[in-house]
Order: sequence, then structure tokens, then C-alpha cells
Amino acid sequence: MMAENAFIKLVPSSAQQTITVEEVKELLNYYKDITSRTGNQVDWEYGESAFPYEMKEKSEGKGKWFYLQSTNERYYAILIGVDKEIVRDEDGTERIQTYIQVTLPEQSTFGDKGKANEFCKFLAKKLKGELHLFNERIMYYYPRK
Repeated sequence: MMAENAFIKLVPSSAQQTITVEEVKELLNYYKDITSRTGNQVDWEYGESAFPYEMKEKSEGKGKWFYLQSTNERYYAILIGVDKEIVRDEDGTERIQTYIQVTLPEQSTFGDKGKANEFCKFLAKKLKGELHLFNERIMYYYPRK
């Protein structure tokens, strides 16, 4: 399996126009928190299944990217980074757009892909972003005219 990417783009009608790696980590910690609470309510270790990763960061990625290292043999890892790109709007004006990139390295499992899709949808919904999935489909989580 080749490395695959999904993108959450922060468009003009998104909840915010920029995001930092730290903010992405906070959102994932929030996700981890709410899923483990669901587990407590149904008396099942859902938190472990919902988020079978530990957040790790390498010095060269500081402020740019981090990765989720699996704590379970069914999964491997997911890389998450934040970057900017210049996009041209319909009226021809250029603007800088921030996006979150979610990468599945070659060693990733189908489990990782499933989790990455869940995390992408969660982040896109929270940020009202435009989600470009691994299969190149686009999901819109922002109000459209």
C-alpha cells in the first residue's frame, strides 16, 4: 500500500481560518475524552478502541506535524500535519488557505485507514472544513450558498 493522504481545508466559511498543530492535538484529546466517556456509560473500554494511539512528536516536526503511534497490534500509525497553500477563488483573488494533512504511511493497516477517516470527519465537522478523503471524494462540512 502506498502512502495515502486526506486533507481538511479551512475555507472562508469554516469556523476558523487557521489552525496550529497544538490546536489539532487539543481537538484529538477532546475526541479521545468524549469517546472514553461513552465507554464509561456503556461499561465497555470504548476509549481504547476509539483511540488506540499515543500522540508523539519528533523534534524536526515541532509545530508542523506529529504522529499517532498505535498501542494495539491491529494498527500502525497516522501522521498529522498543518500547512498552508495559495488558492485562487472564483473571482480570481488569491488567498492563503490553511489545511490539515492526514497521512497513512505505507505500513498502515486498514484499521488505521478506518480510524483516520473517523478522525478526519470529526475534525472537519468541528472546524466546518472541506474534507478531501483518501478516496478523493469531498465532503463539505461548512454552510454552502
